[in-house]
Amino acid sequence: MSEIGAIRELLRSRPRPVGWEERRARLDAVGATPPAADIRVESVDAGGVPAEWSLAPGSDDTRVLMYFHGGGYCSGSIASHRGMVTEVGRAAKVGTLAVGYRLAPEHPFPAALDDALAAYGFLLDRGIAPVKIALGGDSAGGGLTLATMISLRDAGKPLPGCAWLVSPWTDLTMSGESLAEKAAVDPLIQKVYLEELASAYLGGADPAGPLASPLNADLAGLPPLLVQVGSDETLLDDAVRITRKAGATDVPVTLEVWPHMIHAWHLWAAELADGRRAIASAGAFIRARL
Repeated sequence: MSEIGAIRELLRSRPRPVGWEERRARLDAVGATPPAADIRVESVDAGGVPAEWSLAPGSDDTRVLMYFHGGGYCSGSIASHRGMVTEVGRAAKVGTLAVGYRLAPEHPFPAALDDALAAYGFLLDRGIAPVKIALGGDSAGGGLTLATMISLRDAGKPLPGCAWLVSPWTDLTMSGESLAEKAAVDPLIQKVYLEELASAYLGGADPAGPLASPLNADLAGLPPLLVQVGSDETLLDDAVRITRKAGATDVPVTLEVWPHMIHAWHLWAAELADGRRAIASAGAFIRARL
């Protein structure tokens, strides 16, 4: 069996449960990989938002990747993405700040965005130069990364040096053709599930609004972007379309479509060579731009 086949089998053996608490526990169980023994990890209060700082040996703590985990705005945590985030920090030779933003439905839009902006302000208050900050996120965290930068730009505040988007969910109206075209091969993300997540997150807000669906936003002036997506994802079109829109407004953007990969495959990098290669690519991108 191939490495990605083994990951698919793991996911099939753990069907998605019912209820938010059970779903959150499942994502933590499926995704959680402890950090390597040589990485220093510290819990911090990032402007009133729970967060976790990490630093690998030889990394520069004046440069930071601020990361927003995926989970459809309703699940996911610092714990579920710890292994992935800390290893990208190592690859980029930067510190990382993983942000534990509030989750829906208990805290609907724009609570997650408010927390993201507060955490960014925390880094600025610590004296980290904006051009030495990279933002990153997978799935909903990718959408939140874009919404954060759009909000900062519109408020006239300094933007980060670059951003990294993994399997980003950029369209909460679910208009991408790949939602149907890739449904048979995507083991994680289906349109009905996304509709449930979007409803819980939006709490009645407009799903087409630019801060909920950055695909509908003006992206002009954003910093360089790296977009990584798997070919076997229902959200493939979200990544492709946001890349096209960014490029059309003269945002420097690189799109990587990884053959046979599934949603946020980096989470299984310990068992998946393509996960490690994707992390290395992201690290090189961040290192070159910070």
